[in-house]
Parts: sequence; structure tokens; C-alpha cells
Amino acid sequence: MLKGISPMLSPELLKVLCEMGHSDTIVIADGNFPAETMGRNRIVIRMDGHGVPEILEAILHVFPLDQYIEQPVSLMERVPGDNADVSIWKTYEKMIEKEEPRGVKVIRKLERFEFYEEAKKAYAVIATSETSQYANVILQKGCVL
Repeated sequence: MLKGISPMLSPELLKVLCEMGHSDTIVIADGNFPAETMGRNRIVIRMDGHGVPEILEAILHVFPLDQYIEQPVSLMERVPGDNADVSIWKTYEKMIEKEEPRGVKVIRKLERFEFYEEAKKAYAVIATSETSQYANVILQKGCVL
């Protein structure tokens, strides 16, 4: 255990977050996301039993978002015609406003297959048990100033 570090951040996840460099990305994936497929040839961290919000909150506390791009946070946009509940996005917005001086302006939404293409380039994918649909998040790392 470490002081000031969420126990949600396992040794494996902390190692990955530290290894990542500026502009590297990490996916926090919901339970329906094809983590192993998208994370092929990448690091896949299983965090079964946990949801995206609790993991996102812990990561945002220690993870600098890329300050050189306008939107270092990506969400998967709903497929047209899909009325899935995306109220989880409000939870993400509150967390980001707490940790990021630029606020919710750092968030963008990507069409489903565009999101998948970005996920394939990620340094790592975190597979969760999140049951909310469209709960996937990609974070792009910045620099500690």
C-alpha cells in the first residue's frame, strides 16, 4: 500500500501508467468492449469486479491529460438510433472537472468504429465489469509540469 494512492491502482496498473509517455493512450473499457481483440499486441489489464467510474477517478488523480491537444479524453458515441442510457457520461464530466483545469472541453465523442481504431493504437486496455453501455473512455497522457 502507498499513502495518497488509491488502492484501485494495482501494482500492474501503476507500472503501466508510469511506463506510458507523452501522447500514449489508455482505454478503460466497459464489460461489453472487445478488450482482448482491440488490445491484441497491447497490454490488457483485467479489473473484473470494478466499474469504469471508480477506475477513471483513481487514474485521473495521478495521470496528466495531454495539455498540447484540445481533447485528450475520448468517449464512444452512441450508434445512430440507439437509445442506450449514457448518463454515466455525466459522472465522467464531474470527475474531469474536478481534476482537469480545462474542464469538460477536453472530452470528445468518436463514432464507434473510429473509437475502435483509436483503441487498437492504445498502449494498454483496462477490461472492467462495467455494465453501462457506451462507458468506454480513452485517455491521452500529457506531461507532468
